[in-house]
Amino acid sequence: MPKSNARPKIHIPKTKSERIWDTIGYSCYIGSLLFLIYSWGELPDKVPAHFNAQGEVDRWGSKLELLILPIIGAFLAVSMHFVEKFPESHNSPQRLNKENTKEFYLNSRKITNQLKAICLIIFTLIIIESVSIALEWGGGLGAWFLPVLIVGAFIPIILGIIKQSKIR
Repeated sequence: MPKSNARPKIHIPKTKSERIWDTIGYSCYIGSLLFLIYSWGELPDKVPAHFNAQGEVDRWGSKLELLILPIIGAFLAVSMHFVEKFPESHNSPQRLNKENTKEFYLNSRKITNQLKAICLIIFTLIIIESVSIALEWGGGLGAWFLPVLIVGAFIPIILGIIKQSKIR
């Protein structure tokens, strides 16, 4: 890419809302790890390994499979942290210019930050539900989980696109 078209790299400190989302997401993730560690000895050999669209268990597996969830969560958190850290690499509209770069970068970074936290919250809920079902504490995620998950993930994206459309 020629130097004249290169996107500027600027430092924008994390906002209060980004720090709050980070705190919520990482706290949920760490809490779910502690919950899994605490419950590990009580878990039976077979635990819920997959849920269908109605939130019902449709496959049981080894309790070792529960470790996949925190591993994927950690991978997502680290990956999204780096994506969040370099907003100049995000897809920005052609109307990006010197005057609005900070606004575009901040908006894009906030969307990524919120999605990272939401992903960690989702993995937390799945871990808690899987352990709860395995220990016969609860009946399952239920049919509400998938629609709430989809809506919850799309809200920051839609709001971010609306905010981005207002940047001049």
